[in-house]
Amino acid sequence: MDIEISKRLKEIYNLMYERSGSRNWWPADTKFEVIVGAILAQFVSWKNVESAIQNLIRENLLSIEGICNAETEKLEELIRSTRFYKQKARKLKEFCGYVKEKYNADLDSFFDKDIYELRKELLSLYGIGEETADSIILYAAEKPIFVVDAYTRRVFNRLGYFNEDITYGEMQKFFMENLEHDTKLFNDFHAQIDGVGNKYCNGKKPDCKECPLESICKKCGLNL
Repeated sequence: MDIEISKRLKEIYNLMYERSGSRNWWPADTKFEVIVGAILAQFVSWKNVESAIQNLIRENLLSIEGICNAETEKLEELIRSTRFYKQKARKLKEFCGYVKEKYNADLDSFFDKDIYELRKELLSLYGIGEETADSIILYAAEKPIFVVDAYTRRVFNRLGYFNEDITYGEMQKFFMENLEHDTKLFNDFHAQIDGVGNKYCNGKKPDCKECPLESICKKCGLNL
């Protein structure tokens, strides 16, 4: 751990936290709902995911057994709001079928392993990429792994820490090596970054004057 970088990361987190308080992310009532949300959230806004989840709840399908037993066409229609809904329906089916067959539909048994063993297993499943796998590990399994995404790349590029072409693994390593491995911290830090990236640090017209990181941002005031 680089003590100076660790100190700066804590400063960044505190600035965001002081502005918004805890983000209370991931919004879900069950571990399975977190997983469904993580799969459906790819390439779409959260409000579209919420709509799809409410459809599944209304049809009493928000469970491993429910997804497994649902007709594919019906499932596709219920999650249509999430874009690429045919592929996502297959991802849900494949995931639920796997956990049902190998773990008797018991998520606690599925999660009861080392973080990186669980990550490897998740990544072996159809349609589960790094961000989705890590979101499931952090927010559903409640194990300390740092989730990164496009917001992380943009915010920390503008803060002066990342190049624009940095890989997912390189970003994740930066946080994992310089922060205490604490599930609650990783959870809210990621949520704070996404909050800043969504509300202030957008791609073309960042709202630097209102951003909680304005005082330490290396690119504030520049023509972005």
